[in-house]
Amino acid sequence: MGKKIVALLMAVSIFWSMSEWCEGAYVYADELMLYAKSAVLMDADSGRVLYERNGYEPMAMASTTKIMTLIVTLENASLDDMVTVSAYAASMPDVQLNIREGENYRLGDLVYSLMLESHNDSAVAIAEHVGGSVEGFAALMNQKAEEIGCVNTYYITPNGLDATDGDKFHSTTARDLALVMSYCIKQSPQKEKFLEITRTPSHSFSDASGQRSFSCTNHNAFLGMMTGALSGKTGFTNKAGYCYVGALERDGKTFVVALLACGWPNHKTYKWNDTRTLMEFGLANYQYRGFEEAQIPENTFAQIQVTGAKSDKIGSVELIGVEPSKPQDKSLCQTEGLLMNREEKITVTLHKVKGLSAPVEKGQKVGYLSYRVGDEEWKRVDLVAAQGKEAIDFAWCMKMVFEKWSIS
Repeated sequence: MGKKIVALLMAVSIFWSMSEWCEGAYVYADELMLYAKSAVLMDADSGRVLYERNGYEPMAMASTTKIMTLIVTLENASLDDMVTVSAYAASMPDVQLNIREGENYRLGDLVYSLMLESHNDSAVAIAEHVGGSVEGFAALMNQKAEEIGCVNTYYITPNGLDATDGDKFHSTTARDLALVMSYCIKQSPQKEKFLEITRTPSHSFSDASGQRSFSCTNHNAFLGMMTGALSGKTGFTNKAGYCYVGALERDGKTFVVALLACGWPNHKTYKWNDTRTLMEFGLANYQYRGFEEAQIPENTFAQIQVTGAKSDKIGSVELIGVEPSKPQDKSLCQTEGLLMNREEKITVTLHKVKGLSAPVEKGQKVGYLSYRVGDEEWKRVDLVAAQGKEAIDFAWCMKMVFEKWSIS
């Protein structure tokens, strides 16, 4: 009986040790095996890059372009608009819906053609309607990219076909592409409609005359690959290779993967392998940690001495309290936390004046706390004066002199 108990205890101990090892298993970024020449894993809530391989190198993006085409359309036009097809739109190469010059379509139908089947002719018809011309629409795309924070993206076409404009070419980076998708699903006022369209399994419609009917099927295989898959867009041109951008939400975390030059024919499935690899890496290695967990310097709220301030007694030292204010720098991530791996930590640096000269107004900025992860600042909290102090003036001086003489 004693031997059985010992054996049972040993088995439990081994199982417990294995369980702890499994839960603590950590995958290092440099151990990831990917096919893509350029790849990024991003925290969609903060825009933080969690993993990148050549993620800042401008490259052709193919039909992943169309996520920007869709969001610009949703934010600048009504889906009930009627779109008249031009000869130029009808001339676009495959993949086509095969719309014809002079036909009319509801804009709300063409966006499904754009995203589910990636039709190039629909993209141009949409662009001409919303932007007045392809060039006008490209200007809207580039303006939106700049607003989002893209720094190495340049749009020329609404469908992603390879194109050049002087010394520039239709291009983005994996980082910028991930940032655009993050905007589409998290920040845009049309985010719900964007998700609805890109997640739709199929859509059928007719032209305005009712004489031609069409049916579009969603070809984004990622939607059925992983629990929590939100959205995505494939792309391919001879120059770009296979490309993909996709989003997943699970356990309170939202990840975006962007892949550029992820193989050429006959390697169409490489993008799915890389997407799964990066999503699983994110899910396994990153946890949400709140900024309130970070330790702030002890003297953060220590009082500040004010010189030249009115007081009840000549020569007395005047002090003001310090309190936190709401973050002012909207360019910084102002969420209450960040996805971090176990090796990262939040450091808080205090920037605060040593003293002030009166007058001091209540709410006047006296410093700030900088919350950083690595070399990047993610949150800033201003420190302000908790009360005001008036400066010494002639009337105060006369009052002090009079009070001193009275006492004497």
